[in-house]
Amino acid sequence: MSISSPTTTRVLNPQLENKIMSATEAAALIRSGDQIGMSGFTGSGYPKTVPIELAHRIADAHFHGQKFQVSVFTGASTGPELDGALAMAGGIHLRLPYQSDPETRKRINAGEMDYMDIHLSHVAQFVEYGFLGKMDVALIEVTAILEDGRVVPSSSIGNNKTWIDCAERIILEVNSWQPMALEGMHDIYYGLEPPPNRRPIPLVRPGDRIGTPYFKIPTEKIAGIVLTNSPDRNSPFKAPDEASKRIAGHILEFLSWEVKKGRMPKNLLPLQSGVGNIANAVLFGLEEGPFEGLTSYTEVIQDGMIRLLKSGKVTSASATAFSLSPAMLDEVNADMASYRERIVLRPQEISNNPGIIRRLGVIAMNGMIEADIYGNVNSTHVMGSRIQNGIGGSGDFARNGYLSIFMAPSSAKKGTISTIVPMVSHVDHTEHDVQVLVTENGLADLRGLSPKERAKLVIEKCASAEYKPLLQDYLSRSEQLSYGKHTPHLLTESLSWHSRYLRSGNMLPREEN
Repeated sequence: MSISSPTTTRVLNPQLENKIMSATEAAALIRSGDQIGMSGFTGSGYPKTVPIELAHRIADAHFHGQKFQVSVFTGASTGPELDGALAMAGGIHLRLPYQSDPETRKRINAGEMDYMDIHLSHVAQFVEYGFLGKMDVALIEVTAILEDGRVVPSSSIGNNKTWIDCAERIILEVNSWQPMALEGMHDIYYGLEPPPNRRPIPLVRPGDRIGTPYFKIPTEKIAGIVLTNSPDRNSPFKAPDEASKRIAGHILEFLSWEVKKGRMPKNLLPLQSGVGNIANAVLFGLEEGPFEGLTSYTEVIQDGMIRLLKSGKVTSASATAFSLSPAMLDEVNADMASYRERIVLRPQEISNNPGIIRRLGVIAMNGMIEADIYGNVNSTHVMGSRIQNGIGGSGDFARNGYLSIFMAPSSAKKGTISTIVPMVSHVDHTEHDVQVLVTENGLADLRGLSPKERAKLVIEKCASAEYKPLLQDYLSRSEQLSYGKHTPHLLTESLSWHSRYLRSGNMLPREEN
């Protein structure tokens, strides 16, 4: 049975009606020390009322001198009602696998909250294999519960299937704000057995559907149901700036060259694009570019992807969540049914599965904080020790994609920081997993090059004008004075740019005077 009217109750199963309760009552079911798997991925589909009540409960316990903290596992980032509220209350002991909330970031970097940065494709199996201990509670936002007990997922899937399967007890937030037209868009695959019985995942095209549109939840595991009507968090989209447009132009020119060389078909290979303004600029560039019949196998559906779907440039898109601006979100929610056949939302252990990414030949395009002259990329830490957000799924796609592209402006903080440095202050993606680096200044194709060849090309193509002479000087002296000549480095200088910035606020030497 389907629900078609937005005014129809969203809990149709008569066995579950007596489990409807307030958010305060649901929060009371959570104990200090619990590990909680919560829904949510890039600000969509996360629980919005129970975490706030839980934060109130934790704050009250702390006021009375009682210790109360929980560990929070999600799909990726969430919103202020979850990460923000619980972090502000001092209620999170361990957070994983990805976060973007300012208060959460502040407490992690102050040493007040433990954080585990982990590849998104690893999270579900780490829990399923028991590597992270017992999962006590699954707190999941859903769109509706049908009469026969099937559950319609929300605007993200993330790790929800795993949380539901592994948790001892389940709390559902049924959010009537989510459009019922989402029903049928999801594809929940239930065929992943643990090793040594795991079989190949039968997905060979980005738009394939290999599972069911619904969660299967044993009614006896559901401890509470909370009715909500709350919007997703969505961030305003910034129009592409000049640097982003130039980066996008370099990438589109490169992809055209790959087609001309016969290394890709005319409609390219499935696209993956990280979250952010530069990624959206690339997608907007594709809308105006020569490629037709595109497909996408990625993590999030962004504004640029919706525009490509509307224009017909993209025929199908696979992801695990939406990440839209407020205006685009309103537009999509009002016309969700028209996207249902062209968008597939999957669990992130499928959307980020290394084997599928390799099989499909995905073109991976992700942002970075910095890269060094040899092609190592730091995408998570500022000045080597301050976590920004997390590695997310960039490693899943970079290591296994047909092409691995990392992009960023050549400098930051009004030119006081160079994105291209002698040695990255933290390594997320080694030189072995990085094929292409792009800044507004140019594109460095690193395939088939030795370390010294890569260094010369990265400096020539990607470095900003102010920092290029400094990089060339460093490389020249390293080639003469380094202990080994394969990957020349001067260890007393290789991180000096970062040290200089921390001392003076500028990577350029003249600022120290």
